[in-house]
Amino acid sequence: MNQDISPLAASAIARLRDPATIRERAEMVLRHVEDGQSPHFSVNPNGLENAVRLTLAAIHERFPDARRVPFHARWRHFEVGGRDRWAALARTLKVDAAERARIRVELAITSVLLDAGAGPDWGYREPDSSERYTRSEGLAVASFDLYRRGGFSNDPAKPLRADAAALTRFGAPALAMAFQVFPHNPLVGLVGRAELIASVGGVVAARPDLFGAEARLGNLSDHLARQAKDGALPAASILAALLDAFSPIWPSRLDIEGVALGDVWQHPAARAKDRTDGLVPFHKLSQWLAYSLVEPLEEAGIKVVDLDALTGLPEYRNGGLLIDSGALRVKRREIIERAWAPGDEVIVEWRALTVALLDRIGAHVRLHLGLDAETLPLVKVLEGGTWLAGRRIAAERRPGGAPPIAIDSDGTVF
Repeated sequence: MNQDISPLAASAIARLRDPATIRERAEMVLRHVEDGQSPHFSVNPNGLENAVRLTLAAIHERFPDARRVPFHARWRHFEVGGRDRWAALARTLKVDAAERARIRVELAITSVLLDAGAGPDWGYREPDSSERYTRSEGLAVASFDLYRRGGFSNDPAKPLRADAAALTRFGAPALAMAFQVFPHNPLVGLVGRAELIASVGGVVAARPDLFGAEARLGNLSDHLARQAKDGALPAASILAALLDAFSPIWPSRLDIEGVALGDVWQHPAARAKDRTDGLVPFHKLSQWLAYSLVEPLEEAGIKVVDLDALTGLPEYRNGGLLIDSGALRVKRREIIERAWAPGDEVIVEWRALTVALLDRIGAHVRLHLGLDAETLPLVKVLEGGTWLAGRRIAAERRPGGAPPIAIDSDGTVF
């Protein structure tokens, strides 16, 4: 963080990076809606119970023993088509546990940062299988292949690494080639994604305290390992490190004294008596990434604790489930008839309601299954879960499984 900012600014930024603030502001927005003050949405308790039923149905189908639901993380997408690509790659590695963790962290970070919505017309044909994958799975397989081929390494002899030199020079042409982007196969936010990766290179070069003198992205795993106490690391500490490291990479939106706030937006229901007044943080990609780093860290011997400090992910599958199930009702046809920008009040409100209502769905799901939050934390409810239920009901209701509300994304938020 910029050391020249005022103490009040530093305090406000820290507050906006705290997942407790995400929940706090989401609850404010929910109360605003429940009080009938929103021109956009209303909440329907019967619809919320329907969302719970759809989530339970997905869990029962995929995981007869709900205690075995895995984390909602990027690693699940690497298993699409019944092939565990990471496991296959890992079997070829002849490295120690620390290097293995660095590789997994690099793979997760680069893949997640390339994971914003692909759009309905893009797909990736995997060279190894000739299968074509779309949306998140397609992006996962494409980014996996890109990393495996050395797309982020400046050393041809060491393809499985992501260093500042290679990341910084990464551009849209390289991404288009790697992701098979053509006029008939367009990828939403191509330029934004490439610029995001190049920005990561600048951060890696500028922060030796996080990424080492060799300016390697995977060295973040060593930094996180040093944060652990008695072998345990709170999930919120992973998010804090990610937000500290990567705050400069986000496109210019809101800032406080020149520090970019990232996935933070304005909504009139979010009230505070400091410089965070009117602001709603989400940090969706950063939280998705934090969830995706749990398995690499735990494999390296670090126990990640307090997972439920992080929130549900406010993206269009979870949010779409709420609308399609009837949990949320739109008050104007215009909301579903046109596209909106991420900063529009209706989208900020939808995302905040998604965070707040996912907590309620999680509590109801656990109650139905007779499990506690330690056995079935929210990250497993998402995987079990809400994300798949949202995708399925979207496919039933709209061609191509598009979300119920269209968003003009730049490839860096959703």
